[in-house]
Amino acid sequence: MNQCDDKPLEYDYIIVGSGPAGAIIAKTLSDSFENSVLLLEAGDNDSNNPIIVDPRSQPLQYRPQFFWPGQTSQQTNADGKIVLWTTGRTLGGASSVNGMQYVRPTVSVLQEWERLLGPAWSVNQSLDYFKQLENYIGYTDNPDARGYGGPINIRQTLTELPPSTQKLVQAINQATGYPIISDYNDPDTPLGPFFRWQLYQQPNGARESSASAFLNEDVMAPEGDGVNGRNLKVLFRTTALRILINEAREAYGIEFIREGICLCAYARKKVIVSAGINSSQLLMLSGIGPANILTLAGIPVIYDNPNVGQNLANHTLNTALFRISPEDQYNLGDDPYALYQGGAFLPMPNSVPYRGVQLIGNIQGDRLALFIINLVPESRGSISVQNKDPLKQVVPDENLLGNAIDILNMMNVYRAYILPIADALSAIDPNYQLVSPSRDIIGDDQQLVSFIQENADLTFHEQGFNRMAASEQDGVVDAYGRVYGIQNLIVADTSIIPYTVDGNNSASVYLIGYTIANQLLREDAGWT
Repeated sequence: MNQCDDKPLEYDYIIVGSGPAGAIIAKTLSDSFENSVLLLEAGDNDSNNPIIVDPRSQPLQYRPQFFWPGQTSQQTNADGKIVLWTTGRTLGGASSVNGMQYVRPTVSVLQEWERLLGPAWSVNQSLDYFKQLENYIGYTDNPDARGYGGPINIRQTLTELPPSTQKLVQAINQATGYPIISDYNDPDTPLGPFFRWQLYQQPNGARESSASAFLNEDVMAPEGDGVNGRNLKVLFRTTALRILINEAREAYGIEFIREGICLCAYARKKVIVSAGINSSQLLMLSGIGPANILTLAGIPVIYDNPNVGQNLANHTLNTALFRISPEDQYNLGDDPYALYQGGAFLPMPNSVPYRGVQLIGNIQGDRLALFIINLVPESRGSISVQNKDPLKQVVPDENLLGNAIDILNMMNVYRAYILPIADALSAIDPNYQLVSPSRDIIGDDQQLVSFIQENADLTFHEQGFNRMAASEQDGVVDAYGRVYGIQNLIVADTSIIPYTVDGNNSASVYLIGYTIANQLLREDAGWT
């Protein structure tokens, strides 16, 4: 049943997706009460669901009521495994289901963005925006580097540290020579081990998401209506099908399905796609993308851009397991919301002294798991649609470990970092012993490669597949997310990240949303 012409919905701005970018854009644009804003969210409003709110439910894992369903193709360079292709399908998107780690990109990454995109992404402006967005609750050696009155609560875990955290962090310090740091989001201290994680959490430990920060009771009622005169409407259980584009290649609305009924909404100013891993699919279903893929899928080509769905990057995950002292297994300190047992940011061995490796300690039963994240992957994957059915699963190929450099880098991590950390840990407490991979495996090239391929996973940090670039030859959108070749259409989410970020990518997505929202307000005011 199609009711596109029955009582049409008209707004100044239509936004698809309520994750970090979509929520911040919706709130910022509707702060100007002259703007009317429609926000489409495929999931429900689960903001008060205890499973979402309470970090002690972590890991949230895959729960169909909160996630998009999907999986990748077989990863031929990673033992043929199939990996989940999913993100949050609820108000707040991925920010409502992620592991809550708040990690800004370092200055070295922001400098790359600025060189590519110009002053819109200057290091100074980006750092200032982070300060405007943060309400930092914790310690830092450099108070001027942090924000204290922003809408996003960032809680540093408490100082009462469990023994496992103290031992692990001391071992990383001794093994690598990097000093222990207090604040890894201080631009001056991006490298080193640390005891206390910084998490998207409110002062009481409850999850902070884009929903709680930007779509809370001061902004909208639970059913989705803006409050206190705010001209905002959020439609839940609403799945975007395609972008409406006229013959002049102007985006003017969205066709969507809501509770079994097909509807349309029309935008007087802009259509903004903040759908995360679903953004390339929505562009391609609307006729924007590689002509060969669209033609094969039976989709009329409106604008041929071969970069749509390409350049898919993700951080690779591997693990080392340690046996621990029995008494440390149950002594996890006095902070029930801490989630993790210390960590570190380190350079990739034999590389430039920038962030390349993220280490995360986590007690799992009678083992200490040390998660190893490659923050500088060389492998790139792609996304393509199967046909023109908008509810058909896309075909994502993450190309996990597709570039041999990623395997070589992980081999170096195990040998340059994990073995020395294991030695230092056992010297601190002989009960701590490396279990997996064994020392024999680490010492043998063939066995270590096989272990890395079998053990490899991904982090749900997909990025770059609708890349920002200075021209359409190199990307999909310009420096403000404007889609090349189509008027009045913007993409603002993790998909437009131009260079892989060196940490969890949600902070970068908030920056993207805030930067683009402020530009749209300038355009509303008649500025360029």
